[in-house]
Amino acid sequence: MKNMLSVATAMSLWLVMIAPAQAANGNVAAGQAKAAVCTGCHGADGNGGADPLWPKLAGQDPAYIAKQLADFKSGARKDPIMAGMVAGLSAADMRNIGAYYASLKPKPGAARDAQLAKQGEKVYRGGDAKMGVSACMSCHGPSGHGIPPRFPKVSGQNAAYTRKQMLAFKSGSRANDGETMTRIAFRMSEQEIKAVSEYMAGLH
Repeated sequence: MKNMLSVATAMSLWLVMIAPAQAANGNVAAGQAKAAVCTGCHGADGNGGADPLWPKLAGQDPAYIAKQLADFKSGARKDPIMAGMVAGLSAADMRNIGAYYASLKPKPGAARDAQLAKQGEKVYRGGDAKMGVSACMSCHGPSGHGIPPRFPKVSGQNAAYTRKQMLAFKSGSRANDGETMTRIAFRMSEQEIKAVSEYMAGLH
């Protein structure tokens, strides 16, 4: 009887610890159903659509995706298209969508301009001490896979999309990351932003 109680207690503790984690991680199947309308821009496999200004989401951190969706809904991050897309989503929907895209396999990208990418590599790996710009890899990792959940995966991302977002951080029109990127991008030149974006497109 004592052993049975011990097992029951252990199971109860396991459920208390595991159930919230599962809820926080989201449901992949439910996320896939909700993400059906997202494929036009982000691709059927999450690796992006026809426009390079639309981001790749496959393999991205699920909590990061959920936060961005929540920020679009609250207005903390502004985009007229995304504002309409997330208007009817619940917090659970956002977690599920995040889980779904995280489950997809990302395709490696490629830099189109080798010389520009080489310039970007210097900033990505070494920063710019003169301007007080820290190395990008200190937050996003040497291979660009990010440090979840705060710092997203950037490897293989469309250069045009990355550049657009970094310019938005630089101008202050995007500031939904606790101002980390706002402060860094503000100190970077537009040429550095262009170069780093190009380098990250082929990073994997």
